Amino acid sequence: MSIGIVIASHGDFAAGIKMSGEMIFGEQEKVQVVTFLNGQTPDGLHQQIVDAIATFEPEDEVLILADLWGGSPFNQSSTVLQEQSDRKIAIITGLNLPMLVQAYTERMMGSSFEAAVANIVKESKAGVKAQPESLMPEEEKATTAGSVGQAKAIPEGTVIGDGKIKINLVRIDTRLLHGQVATAWTPDSKADRIIVVSDNVAKDTMRKTLIEQAAPPGVLANVVPIKKFVEVAKDPRFGGTHAFLLFETPEDALAVAEACPGLITEINVGSMAHSTGKTMLNNVLSADQTDKDAFFKMRDLGVKFNVRKVPNDKSGDIFELLEKVQ
Repeated sequence: MSIGIVIASHGDFAAGIKMSGEMIFGEQEKVQVVTFLNGQTPDGLHQQIVDAIATFEPEDEVLILADLWGGSPFNQSSTVLQEQSDRKIAIITGLNLPMLVQAYTERMMGSSFEAAVANIVKESKAGVKAQPESLMPEEEKATTAGSVGQAKAIPEGTVIGDGKIKINLVRIDTRLLHGQVATAWTPDSKADRIIVVSDNVAKDTMRKTLIEQAAPPGVLANVVPIKKFVEVAKDPRFGGTHAFLLFETPEDALAVAEACPGLITEINVGSMAHSTGKTMLNNVLSADQTDKDAFFKMRDLGVKFNVRKVPNDKSGDIFELLEKVQ
Protein backbone atom coordinates (compact mmCIF):
# COMPACT_ATOMS: atom_id res chain seq x y z
CA MET A 1 0.00 0.00 0.00
CA SER A 2 1.21 3.49 -0.82
CA ILE A 3 -0.14 6.95 -1.61
CA GLY A 4 -1.37 7.67 -5.11
CA ILE A 5 -1.30 11.34 -6.10
CA VAL A 6 -3.73 13.12 -8.42
CA ILE A 7 -2.79 16.65 -9.53
CA ALA A 8 -5.89 18.53 -10.70
CA SER A 9 -6.15 22.03 -12.15
CA HIS A 10 -7.81 24.41 -14.55
CA GLY A 11 -5.88 24.32 -17.81
CA ASP A 12 -2.45 22.73 -18.14
CA PHE A 13 -1.11 23.96 -14.80
CA ALA A 14 -1.23 20.44 -13.35
CA ALA A 15 0.84 19.00 -16.19
CA GLY A 16 3.39 21.80 -15.91
CA ILE A 17 3.84 21.49 -12.16
CA LYS A 18 4.21 17.71 -12.47
CA MET A 19 7.08 18.30 -14.90
CA SER A 20 8.65 20.82 -12.49
CA GLY A 21 8.40 18.31 -9.66
CA GLU A 22 10.20 15.69 -11.73
CA MET A 23 13.08 18.12 -12.30
CA ILE A 24 13.60 18.17 -8.54
CA PHE A 25 12.57 14.67 -7.45
CA GLY A 26 12.95 12.57 -10.57
CA GLU A 27 10.21 10.59 -12.29
CA GLN A 28 7.53 9.39 -9.87
CA GLU A 29 5.18 6.42 -9.91
CA LYS A 30 1.47 6.61 -9.11
CA VAL A 31 1.03 10.24 -10.11
CA GLN A 32 -1.85 11.22 -12.39
CA VAL A 33 -2.68 14.59 -13.96
CA VAL A 34 -6.25 15.82 -14.41
CA THR A 35 -6.90 19.01 -16.39
CA PHE A 36 -10.16 20.94 -16.75
CA LEU A 37 -10.09 22.61 -20.17
CA ASN A 38 -12.33 25.15 -21.89
CA GLY A 39 -15.44 23.47 -23.23
CA GLN A 40 -15.17 20.43 -20.98
CA THR A 41 -18.20 19.47 -18.90
CA PRO A 42 -18.15 18.85 -15.12
CA ASP A 43 -19.22 15.26 -15.84
CA GLY A 44 -16.19 14.79 -18.06
CA LEU A 45 -13.92 16.19 -15.36
CA HIS A 46 -15.53 13.90 -12.80
CA GLN A 47 -14.83 10.88 -14.98
CA GLN A 48 -11.19 11.95 -15.40
CA ILE A 49 -10.75 11.96 -11.63
CA VAL A 50 -12.42 8.55 -11.28
CA ASP A 51 -10.21 7.14 -14.04
CA ALA A 52 -7.07 8.62 -12.48
CA ILE A 53 -7.81 7.00 -9.13
CA ALA A 54 -8.59 3.70 -10.85
CA THR A 55 -4.96 3.47 -12.03
CA PHE A 56 -3.81 3.02 -8.41
CA GLU A 57 -3.94 -0.19 -6.43
CA PRO A 58 -7.28 -0.76 -4.63
CA GLU A 59 -5.59 -0.53 -1.23
CA ASP A 60 -3.68 2.68 -2.05
CA GLU A 61 -4.59 5.88 -0.23
CA VAL A 62 -5.31 8.82 -2.53
CA LEU A 63 -4.12 12.38 -2.25
CA ILE A 64 -5.71 14.93 -4.60
CA LEU A 65 -3.80 18.19 -5.00
CA ALA A 66 -6.19 20.74 -6.53
CA ASP A 67 -5.54 24.31 -7.59
CA LEU A 68 -8.49 26.25 -6.16
CA TRP A 69 -10.92 25.75 -3.29
CA GLY A 70 -14.42 25.89 -4.76
CA GLY A 71 -13.19 25.46 -8.33
CA SER A 72 -14.40 22.68 -10.60
CA PRO A 73 -11.44 20.33 -9.97
CA PHE A 74 -12.04 20.67 -6.22
CA ASN A 75 -15.82 20.31 -6.52
CA GLN A 76 -15.65 17.18 -8.63
CA SER A 77 -12.93 15.72 -6.42
CA SER A 78 -15.19 16.33 -3.41
CA THR A 79 -17.97 14.43 -5.16
CA VAL A 80 -15.63 11.50 -5.81
CA LEU A 81 -14.52 11.60 -2.17
CA GLN A 82 -18.16 11.16 -1.10
CA GLU A 83 -18.82 8.46 -3.68
CA GLN A 84 -15.76 6.47 -2.62
CA SER A 85 -16.21 6.96 1.11
CA ASP A 86 -14.87 3.49 1.79
CA ARG A 87 -11.47 4.60 0.46
CA LYS A 88 -9.03 6.93 2.22
CA ILE A 89 -8.98 10.08 0.07
CA ALA A 90 -7.91 13.62 0.98
CA ILE A 91 -8.05 16.84 -1.05
CA ILE A 92 -5.61 19.71 -0.54
CA THR A 93 -6.10 22.99 -2.42
CA GLY A 94 -3.78 25.88 -3.23
CA LEU A 95 -1.57 23.79 -5.51
CA ASN A 96 2.03 25.00 -5.65
CA LEU A 97 5.43 23.40 -6.20
CA PRO A 98 6.35 23.18 -2.49
CA MET A 99 3.10 21.27 -1.97
CA LEU A 100 3.90 18.70 -4.65
CA VAL A 101 7.50 18.30 -3.52
CA GLN A 102 6.38 17.80 0.08
CA ALA A 103 3.88 15.19 -1.08
CA TYR A 104 6.70 13.29 -2.77
CA THR A 105 8.83 13.68 0.34
CA GLU A 106 6.15 12.36 2.69
CA ARG A 107 5.56 9.38 0.45
CA MET A 108 9.27 8.65 0.20
CA MET A 109 9.61 8.86 4.00
CA GLY A 110 6.75 6.43 4.51
CA SER A 111 4.68 8.88 6.56
CA SER A 112 1.19 7.95 7.65
CA PHE A 113 -1.57 9.38 5.48
CA GLU A 114 -2.72 11.71 8.26
CA ALA A 115 0.80 12.99 8.98
CA ALA A 116 1.48 13.43 5.28
CA VAL A 117 -1.59 15.63 4.78
CA ALA A 118 -0.73 17.78 7.82
CA ASN A 119 2.90 18.25 6.74
CA ILE A 120 1.97 19.02 3.14
CA VAL A 121 -0.42 21.77 4.22
CA LYS A 122 2.20 23.21 6.59
CA GLU A 123 5.08 23.19 4.12
CA SER A 124 3.07 24.48 1.15
CA LYS A 125 2.09 27.50 3.26
CA ALA A 126 5.68 27.99 4.41
CA GLY A 127 6.77 28.08 0.76
CA VAL A 128 4.94 31.37 0.20
CA LYS A 129 7.48 34.09 1.03
CA ALA A 130 8.56 37.51 -0.22
CA GLN A 131 12.00 38.97 -0.80
CA PRO A 132 12.90 41.49 0.57
CA GLU A 133 11.50 40.08 3.79
CA SER A 134 10.38 43.57 4.86
CA LEU A 135 7.45 43.18 2.44
CA MET A 136 6.12 40.16 4.34
CA PRO A 137 3.16 40.71 6.69
CA GLU A 138 4.39 41.22 10.25
CA GLU A 139 2.89 38.00 11.60
CA GLU A 140 4.49 36.01 8.78
CA LYS A 141 7.90 37.56 9.41
CA ALA A 142 7.66 36.53 13.04
CA THR A 143 6.71 32.98 12.06
CA THR A 144 9.55 32.73 9.55
CA ALA A 145 12.12 33.96 12.04
CA GLY A 146 10.94 31.54 14.70
CA SER A 147 10.79 28.51 12.43
CA VAL A 148 14.54 28.28 12.07
CA GLY A 149 15.67 29.59 15.43
CA GLN A 150 19.09 30.77 16.49
CA ALA A 151 21.84 28.60 17.88
CA LYS A 152 22.50 29.58 21.48
CA ALA A 153 26.06 30.10 22.68
CA ILE A 154 27.26 27.02 24.53
CA PRO A 155 30.22 27.38 26.92
CA GLU A 156 33.46 25.98 25.57
CA GLY A 157 34.24 22.54 26.93
CA THR A 158 30.60 21.51 27.23
CA VAL A 159 29.97 17.96 26.03
CA ILE A 160 26.65 17.38 24.27
CA GLY A 161 25.58 13.74 23.98
CA ASP A 162 28.60 11.63 23.17
CA GLY A 163 30.50 14.71 22.01
CA LYS A 164 30.69 13.56 18.39
CA ILE A 165 28.94 15.31 15.50
CA LYS A 166 26.68 12.96 13.51
CA ILE A 167 27.14 13.03 9.74
CA ASN A 168 23.84 11.93 8.20
CA LEU A 169 24.73 12.64 4.58
CA VAL A 170 27.63 14.00 2.53
CA ARG A 171 27.12 15.26 -1.01
CA ILE A 172 29.35 16.77 -3.69
CA ASP A 173 27.28 19.24 -5.68
CA THR A 174 28.60 22.26 -7.57
CA ARG A 175 25.25 24.00 -7.08
CA LEU A 176 25.37 23.35 -3.32
CA LEU A 177 22.02 24.17 -1.68
CA HIS A 178 19.43 24.22 -4.48
CA GLY A 179 15.92 22.86 -4.99
CA GLN A 180 16.73 19.14 -5.10
CA VAL A 181 18.97 19.39 -2.06
CA ALA A 182 16.51 21.42 0.01
CA THR A 183 13.38 19.49 -0.85
CA ALA A 184 14.55 15.95 -1.57
CA TRP A 185 17.95 15.24 -0.03
CA THR A 186 17.51 17.16 3.23
CA PRO A 187 14.33 15.30 4.32
CA ASP A 188 15.93 12.03 3.18
CA SER A 189 18.99 12.75 5.34
CA LYS A 190 16.94 13.56 8.49
CA ALA A 191 19.60 16.18 9.27
CA ASP A 192 18.88 19.23 11.41
CA ARG A 193 21.76 21.29 10.04
CA ILE A 194 23.15 21.78 6.54
CA ILE A 195 26.83 22.69 6.51
CA VAL A 196 28.42 23.93 3.29
CA VAL A 197 32.16 23.38 3.66
CA SER A 198 34.08 25.60 1.25
CA ASP A 199 36.85 28.18 1.55
CA ASN A 200 35.66 29.90 -1.64
CA VAL A 201 32.00 30.16 -0.68
CA ALA A 202 32.82 31.21 2.89
CA LYS A 203 34.47 34.34 1.45
CA ASP A 204 31.48 35.16 -0.79
CA THR A 205 28.97 37.13 1.29
CA MET A 206 26.23 37.01 -1.33
CA ARG A 207 26.44 33.25 -1.86
CA LYS A 208 26.52 32.67 1.90
CA THR A 209 23.37 34.73 2.36
CA LEU A 210 21.51 32.97 -0.45
CA ILE A 211 22.45 29.55 0.92
CA GLU A 212 21.29 30.42 4.43
CA GLN A 213 17.98 31.71 3.02
CA ALA A 214 17.47 28.55 0.94
CA ALA A 215 17.44 26.23 3.95
CA PRO A 216 14.13 24.36 4.32
CA PRO A 217 11.95 25.20 7.34
CA GLY A 218 13.27 23.85 10.63
CA VAL A 219 16.80 23.27 9.33
CA LEU A 220 19.78 25.58 9.95
CA ALA A 221 22.24 26.24 7.11
CA ASN A 222 25.81 27.39 7.65
CA VAL A 223 28.73 28.09 5.35
CA VAL A 224 32.18 27.52 6.88
CA PRO A 225 35.74 27.26 5.59
CA ILE A 226 37.44 23.88 5.75
CA LYS A 227 39.61 24.72 8.76
CA LYS A 228 36.59 25.90 10.73
CA PHE A 229 34.64 22.72 9.97
CA VAL A 230 37.55 20.57 11.13
CA GLU A 231 37.41 22.46 14.44
CA VAL A 232 33.64 21.93 14.61
CA ALA A 233 34.02 18.20 13.94
CA LYS A 234 36.31 17.91 16.96
CA ASP A 235 34.20 20.16 19.22
CA PRO A 236 32.13 18.15 21.78
CA ARG A 237 29.51 20.92 21.82
CA PHE A 238 28.24 19.59 18.48
CA GLY A 239 27.54 16.10 19.83
CA GLY A 240 23.79 16.63 19.36
CA THR A 241 24.06 17.86 15.77
CA HIS A 242 22.93 15.72 12.84
CA ALA A 243 24.64 17.29 9.85
CA PHE A 244 24.27 17.17 6.09
CA LEU A 245 27.61 18.19 4.56
CA LEU A 246 27.74 19.83 1.16
CA PHE A 247 30.98 20.14 -0.79
CA GLU A 248 31.46 22.08 -4.01
CA THR A 249 34.39 19.92 -5.17
CA PRO A 250 35.93 16.51 -4.42
CA GLU A 251 39.12 18.31 -3.40
CA ASP A 252 37.30 20.03 -0.51
CA ALA A 253 35.80 16.71 0.56
CA LEU A 254 39.25 15.12 0.48
CA ALA A 255 40.67 17.86 2.71
CA VAL A 256 38.09 17.07 5.39
CA ALA A 257 38.46 13.29 4.97
CA GLU A 258 42.23 13.59 5.50
CA ALA A 259 41.91 15.98 8.47
CA CYS A 260 39.17 13.94 10.19
CA PRO A 261 39.87 10.23 9.53
CA GLY A 262 36.76 8.09 9.74
CA LEU A 263 34.34 11.02 9.90
CA ILE A 264 33.18 10.66 6.29
CA THR A 265 32.28 7.10 5.34
CA GLU A 266 30.18 7.62 2.19
CA ILE A 267 29.64 10.45 -0.28
CA ASN A 268 26.78 11.03 -2.67
CA VAL A 269 28.11 12.50 -5.92
CA GLY A 270 25.35 14.70 -7.32
CA SER A 271 26.73 17.22 -9.79
CA MET A 272 30.11 18.56 -10.88
CA ALA A 273 29.94 21.42 -13.36
CA HIS A 274 31.80 21.36 -16.66
CA SER A 275 34.63 23.83 -17.27
CA THR A 276 37.70 24.10 -19.47
CA GLY A 277 39.91 21.04 -19.15
CA LYS A 278 37.24 18.79 -17.65
CA THR A 279 35.80 15.66 -19.28
CA MET A 280 32.04 15.05 -19.32
CA LEU A 281 31.35 11.84 -17.38
CA ASN A 282 27.57 12.01 -17.84
CA ASN A 283 25.00 14.78 -18.24
CA VAL A 284 25.66 16.27 -14.76
CA LEU A 285 29.22 15.24 -13.90
CA SER A 286 32.53 16.51 -15.26
CA ALA A 287 36.02 15.85 -13.92
CA ASP A 288 39.70 16.39 -14.60
CA GLN A 289 42.76 14.53 -13.36
CA THR A 290 42.82 16.49 -10.09
CA ASP A 291 39.24 15.45 -9.37
CA LYS A 292 40.02 11.86 -10.31
CA ASP A 293 43.02 11.78 -7.97
CA ALA A 294 40.87 13.15 -5.11
CA PHE A 295 38.31 10.36 -5.52
CA PHE A 296 40.99 7.67 -5.51
CA LYS A 297 42.66 9.15 -2.43
CA MET A 298 39.31 9.20 -0.61
CA ARG A 299 38.69 5.60 -1.63
CA ASP A 300 42.08 4.70 -0.10
CA LEU A 301 40.85 6.34 3.12
CA GLY A 302 37.87 3.98 3.15
CA VAL A 303 35.26 6.36 1.73
CA LYS A 304 32.53 4.82 -0.42
CA PHE A 305 30.59 6.63 -3.16
CA ASN A 306 27.19 6.59 -4.81
CA VAL A 307 26.24 8.58 -7.90
CA ARG A 308 22.62 9.75 -7.65
CA LYS A 309 20.94 12.97 -8.72
CA VAL A 310 17.88 12.39 -6.51
CA PRO A 311 17.31 9.88 -3.68
CA ASN A 312 15.25 7.39 -5.69
CA ASP A 313 17.78 7.15 -8.56
CA LYS A 314 19.68 3.93 -9.05
CA SER A 315 23.23 4.36 -7.78
CA GLY A 316 26.04 4.62 -10.32
CA ASP A 317 29.76 3.79 -9.98
CA ILE A 318 31.94 6.91 -9.95
CA PHE A 319 35.08 4.95 -10.75
CA GLU A 320 33.61 3.50 -13.92
CA LEU A 321 32.74 7.03 -14.98
CA LEU A 322 36.23 8.32 -14.10
CA GLU A 323 37.77 5.92 -16.63
CA LYS A 324 36.80 8.54 -19.22
CA VAL A 325 39.36 10.95 -17.73
CA GLN A 326 42.71 10.34 -19.41
